[in-house]
Amino acid sequence: MTASNNERYSIEISDGRSINLVPEQNYKHLNEKQLVDYVEHRRRFVKWLREQGKHPEKREGYSDYTAYETSYKAARFDRWVWVEEERYTIPPTTSHADRYVADVVALRDVSNATKGKTEEALIRYLRWISETSHAPQWDHEQLFQSGGQDAPRDYLTRRERRLVREQALESDDDGWKIATIVMTSLDAGLRPVEVGRARTEWVDIVNKLLRIPRGDSSKNKDNWRVSITERTATGLKHWLEERNNTDMYDGRDELWLTREATRYNSRALSRLLSRLCDDADIDTGGRSLTWYSIRHSTGTYMSHERGLKAAKSQLRHKSSHTTMKYDQVPVSDRRDALERM
Repeated sequence: MTASNNERYSIEISDGRSINLVPEQNYKHLNEKQLVDYVEHRRRFVKWLREQGKHPEKREGYSDYTAYETSYKAARFDRWVWVEEERYTIPPTTSHADRYVADVVALRDVSNATKGKTEEALIRYLRWISETSHAPQWDHEQLFQSGGQDAPRDYLTRRERRLVREQALESDDDGWKIATIVMTSLDAGLRPVEVGRARTEWVDIVNKLLRIPRGDSSKNKDNWRVSITERTATGLKHWLEERNNTDMYDGRDELWLTREATRYNSRALSRLLSRLCDDADIDTGGRSLTWYSIRHSTGTYMSHERGLKAAKSQLRHKSSHTTMKYDQVPVSDRRDALERM
């Protein structure tokens, strides 16, 4: 790429630096028309990162440093997709991202912190793609923390799980709906996309199970039978009766719908959890709690109580490697074990 092209395909940022929209290694893969198309794609992405990517509702963007790092990691991912597909294609898909994390990011000879930062960059990239096109959201459980540990992200403590459940039961909003979303998610570690996909036929009250068909299993090709507690099964029984008398659900098979008669998504569920935590006076202590925090708490405590095999089945993991991050025995329990030894 010539110097003039470098200037033409770059965006000036702070400290005299610039973001190169088309890194040289990407440039080599593009013909003239593809170059024009890719520059526009990248310019819109970087603009979004800097102006609203962090909090779109508040029109708050990421720092120039984060935009710079995210931009280059996304470009590297684009280049990998082109090699895999043997052609130029934009935007990449969620399937591409899944394979990239499993086949490239997880296996790179770099620190866990670097792997975590790459995952975070991909999460931003795929979120922008979803918000600006008809592409689905990327339902991804981050494997590595940018802090360097191969461990689950922020999760609810046992006490917080109890408080969130109690707050959901106390709320008068939406009858049994919110309570059963929370109770079922606490038991089954439901991903946000699974809350949205959940259907009435999943619920087996008699056997206290969720029967998730292969076609609805997030990222999996198997049917799943997921245990739920008796109290959750009782709550779901009341909700199904209530649901049958709610006009919004006529002709619909979704187990839960928002007040706008749409399926729940990650953002709506994270807002719900935030409200429940606030109402229950839970001090998040600077943690970034999302709906996945419920799932991560289920995996952490199931692993502790019944081992990784049970956690793998309950969370519906295809790979044991994914479940390994929940093998985090609390320090106090390890100390007790040492004293007993």
